[in-house]
Amino acid sequence: MDDFRQLDVGDTRLHAVLRGPETFPPLIVLHGGPGLDHTEFADYLDPLTDTVRLVLLDERAQGRSDREAPAETWTLGQMAADVSAVARALGAPRYAVFGHSYGAFVALQHAVEHPGAAAATVVCCGVGSSRWLDDIPERLQSFEPPELREQVQTSWANEADVRTEADLARLMHEQMPWHFADPRDPRIADYEVRVEAAGPRYAPDVLRQFSVAGYGGIEVEDRLERVTGPLLVLAGRHDRTCPPGASELIATRVPGAGLHIFEGSGHMPFVEEPEAFLGVVRGFLRGSLA
Repeated sequence: MDDFRQLDVGDTRLHAVLRGPETFPPLIVLHGGPGLDHTEFADYLDPLTDTVRLVLLDERAQGRSDREAPAETWTLGQMAADVSAVARALGAPRYAVFGHSYGAFVALQHAVEHPGAAAATVVCCGVGSSRWLDDIPERLQSFEPPELREQVQTSWANEADVRTEADLARLMHEQMPWHFADPRDPRIADYEVRVEAAGPRYAPDVLRQFSVAGYGGIEVEDRLERVTGPLLVLAGRHDRTCPPGASELIATRVPGAGLHIFEGSGHMPFVEEPEAFLGVVRGFLRGSLA
């Protein structure tokens, strides 16, 4: 049964759904976006509850977390600090962190700025520097198939003007083909149904702010040697947003880091290659948290 929490992190409260045995170490799960919430993962990570207790977090001012957190605190550094605050609020001296997409930025920032705080960190489909995102407009111009290109380009451009939850939901739907290796993957529809069933709550204000500010402006590539805990870096070979080269660089610069590239995936390996994804993540967590 899910355990719903509003966790006090000092200046605001963050919503979390705890799922899995209380006796297992917590895995703090960080969603993408920004502007999305924990329902991005629907039930895809649930099989990991044979190894960890999932802490599906709604990041600062997003999802069902308090929306009153001041906009000046909507920063990558603050959201990284929130991870440690969440662990303290849970009374968990030993925990792991998993982040996907923007959540991977937060997880990596946390690993760099709070070295050793987490017993293990998984960075999935992220980058260590915003330079890897600079040529997205050029990548959009060559996106195939052509009949989906304008739809995806328009959705990216409209992020800076998104105003309502319905608007953001529409943008995510329009962008989804971009995030899969196969833009016409039939699993896209199933994924969207499962997310909708989980009851997403979108934060258009957060997306609007971050979309014009480099999505947090992550810049940690020159500090990656500070990471001391076990780190697993995951990437999709066909990821159009966060290229696998960015993950390869992270794994090269973090001492002892592991790297796994899902050859059949884009930006959504937990949907595109679920069994392989779960096997890799489970194996890493069991080895790191034993």
